[in-house]
Amino acid sequence: MSTLSFDLQLQHPPFVLDARCELPARGVIGVFGHSGSGKTTLLRCLAGLVRARGPIRLGDTLWQDGQHVFHSVQQRGAGFVFQAPRLFPHLSVRANLHYGYTRTPAGGRQVQWQHAIDVLGLADLLERSVPGLSAGEQQRVAIGRALLSSPRLLLMDEPLAALDVKRKREILPFIRRAAVEFNIPVVMVSHSLQELLQVADHLVLLDRGRVIAAGALNSVLTQLPLLGYFGDTAGCVLDTQVAAHEVEHGLTRLECHGQALWVPQRDVAVGLPQRVYVSARNVSIALQPVAVPFSVLNVLAATLTEIGELTTDGAAVQVKLDVGTPLLASISRKSLALLHLKAGQRVYAYVKTVSFEHEL
Repeated sequence: MSTLSFDLQLQHPPFVLDARCELPARGVIGVFGHSGSGKTTLLRCLAGLVRARGPIRLGDTLWQDGQHVFHSVQQRGAGFVFQAPRLFPHLSVRANLHYGYTRTPAGGRQVQWQHAIDVLGLADLLERSVPGLSAGEQQRVAIGRALLSSPRLLLMDEPLAALDVKRKREILPFIRRAAVEFNIPVVMVSHSLQELLQVADHLVLLDRGRVIAAGALNSVLTQLPLLGYFGDTAGCVLDTQVAAHEVEHGLTRLECHGQALWVPQRDVAVGLPQRVYVSARNVSIALQPVAVPFSVLNVLAATLTEIGELTTDGAAVQVKLDVGTPLLASISRKSLALLHLKAGQRVYAYVKTVSFEHEL
């Protein structure tokens, strides 16, 4: 499997970048960190816009080695989408897109014109002028222009920062589709973890210029020592599949690693995937399934795998469960003591609320 790897050092006092990582070069790689953590600097280093020490490699191609090899932006073949769309205001949408399309010789084009237009829903915009577009439409065109250059890697620097919630919900599915439909790895920087939860396959956490965690999305989200970093967003993402609809009760049954999750009815065909988010605060733990009728429908058999550090400055403790994939629960320290919970124990997780991608 192709990978993206880097080991970069850059000193720009008082900021220092010292970041190393290796991840599969597929899907969407989310880069998250608080303000000043180095997210944009890292992205500009990957693009070749900033020259840092150390190697960057995409697949079998060495982009730089920190000494003798340094590929330019053009040589790397990376596409870049900025916070602002940076479209040519005097050109039509078609002409802006054509600019990106013609940057790559015909023989090297991996993204075809009509395919990109269809995936991004741009057909109705082609003859319009840029100033007449909404902010969300402009950003969609910017993504299309970058894609049509057939990049080996698509870099996005806070592409939704200037958009309102409605426009963000419009754009996020297109970012996901861009990675999947064209098999182009995307590195997306965002200060909003909620945005990345909806599209990312992998997550890189930056703190003061250093990578403190990197890996598959749910693997990073469920590392107990990192939960303080996520704050109120502590939880996990579950990749499920629509198993059935129970129309008479207005419910849809999702399958999650052989177990059922009941959710309000979704207008999604049986068999299609659904990504859901479960907050640690919405998971309770019991030693046995409740024997009497109970209002919480979602009961998952689980194994307790890890208990977070116990502190004296709060009532809660974080617990990590395995339901075929990691699941987090935030319970009281008193509950932990009353249930005599320990690693390796078989328990039952009661999931009160499930959120969907567009609801985050």
